[in-house]
Amino acid sequence: MKTKEFKTLDEQIEILKNRGLVINDVDKAESLLLRENYFFINGYRHIFLKSRKENNFISGTTFEELYAVFQFDRSFRNILFKNLLIVENNLKSIISYKLSKKYGIREKDYLKPSNFSQDVKKVRQVNDVLNKVKRQIKLNGRQHSATLHYLSNYGYVPLWILVKLLSFGMINELYSILKPEDKLSIAEYYNLDVETLGTYISLLSNYRNLCAHEDIVYDHRTQKEIPDTKYHLELSIPTMNDEYIYGKNDIFSIVIMLKYMLTESDFTDFINEVSYELSLLDGRVDIIPQAKILDIMGFPENWEEISKLK
Repeated sequence: MKTKEFKTLDEQIEILKNRGLVINDVDKAESLLLRENYFFINGYRHIFLKSRKENNFISGTTFEELYAVFQFDRSFRNILFKNLLIVENNLKSIISYKLSKKYGIREKDYLKPSNFSQDVKKVRQVNDVLNKVKRQIKLNGRQHSATLHYLSNYGYVPLWILVKLLSFGMINELYSILKPEDKLSIAEYYNLDVETLGTYISLLSNYRNLCAHEDIVYDHRTQKEIPDTKYHLELSIPTMNDEYIYGKNDIFSIVIMLKYMLTESDFTDFINEVSYELSLLDGRVDIIPQAKILDIMGFPENWEEISKLK
């Protein structure tokens, strides 16, 4: 098995230089590598390489440009994370409202297995998810002021309070075991069908985790694709072999999902913030055209027009 050897800052700089990266201020570069981590900054090199097979930078690429993409991704990730938290909170609120109204406000009522999918193939899944939810009450119920208040004063935790203890991933699991009619009542709020909303929640949960752990986001691709939408058609997104080449499993697919799940004003703010960060990046990177960056992100050239569509 191969092993990685520790590299000093000087050695890291030499590796980058030997691959053709122009470093005008070595002290500043070393400071950034120490503070930000060589591995993470180097993770953005692919966009600047001469080819996929060749591990050398395009002639003239500077450290400042490499770092600019790193900074862009951080800003983009923060913008995305903020809006994913909005979606997460909205989903929790809507699900808790719908289930509480129908099944009651005490956990012994709303967490009854009979309130969830009766598909024989999902019996084990239903029990597993409900046990996870109950475990959150036992482990964390007295560590949060709101849940502690209800437990101390009423002896139970209503679902609209409990959801604060549940991760986005657990909300995804909870949605997956709902009865078809309950899924429908939630999906209709977003003008989506049941299966599409399920796909969206799963993917958005995945991206939420990527953002929370500061992974590289701007060029991320998911294994699962979103279904074709009216926005693919209205934006005239090009196709290859009858498949849209943008907005299926790339970052633009997240933009499309947020279009459905954010309010119009929140979505407009999101688009404006991303547009601003892209304009900043365009002013900091000369060696590659912004069209290449948009392509890597999965953004069509007219991506901003989605904010004007209904």
